[in-house]
Amino acid sequence: MKEIVLLAKKREIRGKKVKRLRSEGWIPAVVYKKGEENILLQLDKRNFQKVLHTSLGSNVIISLKIEKDSSSKRAKTEDAKTVIIKEIQRDPLTDEIIHVDFQQISLTETIVVNVPISLVGEAIGVKRDGGVLEHLLWEVQIECLPQNIPEKINVDVSQLGLGQAICVKDLQLPEGIKVLNNPEQMIVTVGMPKEEKVEEKVEEIVEPEVIKEKKPQPEEAKEEKEEKEA
Repeated sequence: MKEIVLLAKKREIRGKKVKRLRSEGWIPAVVYKKGEENILLQLDKRNFQKVLHTSLGSNVIISLKIEKDSSSKRAKTEDAKTVIIKEIQRDPLTDEIIHVDFQQISLTETIVVNVPISLVGEAIGVKRDGGVLEHLLWEVQIECLPQNIPEKINVDVSQLGLGQAICVKDLQLPEGIKVLNNPEQMIVTVGMPKEEKVEEKVEEIVEPEVIKEKKPQPEEAKEEKEEKEA
C-alpha cells in the first residue's frame, strides 16, 4: 500500500485560541503514541481534505512530515512519522473538520481499524421473488498489518434467496486479516415481500328519502271543511 505524504507544523496554540487557526485555514491536530509525549500540530485544511478523498479515506497510511521551525523560510522537517487517522471531529452544524487525532504506528505491528462493507450484485430473492434486501452491518472491525488494510470488503449477494442471510462468519478475507466482530452478526438478509395494503372502498350509504305529507293551503283547507260539514 502506498503511503500519502502530508506536511504539518508544530502547534503552540491550544485551548480556545485554536479558533483563530481555523479561521486562517488550519486544522488543529495531535499525534498519539503509547509511552511517548503527544505532539501538537496544525494542518493545512486543503491538503488534509485531499488525503480524505483517496480511495482508502480515513484508513489511509500517512507519512507525516513535521516542520521543526515554521517561522523559517527554509523550515527543516523531522523524520517522517507513519500514522493513521484515529478520529476526525466535526462541527455538528457546519460539518467542518475542527480537529484530527493521529495514531503513530509501526508497519510491522498489527492495528485495529473499521472497514466499510460494499454489497455486490442483485439478490435472487429480490429479483425473482420480490423480497426486500436489508443491509444491516455497514462496516466491520478488523486487525491486520497497516499495509494489508483493504479499501472495502465486497459481499456478493446475488445468490441470496428469501429468508437467507450472510453473516460475519461467511466473509472471505485475504490471509492475515482477522475480523473482530461477532461471527453470528448478520450483514445482509432478504426479507419477505411487503404486503400491499388494499384500500377498502367505503360504500356510500344512501339515506332513504322521507316523503312528508303536504300541508293543505288555506283555501284547500276551507273547501275540505265545507265538504265535511255538508
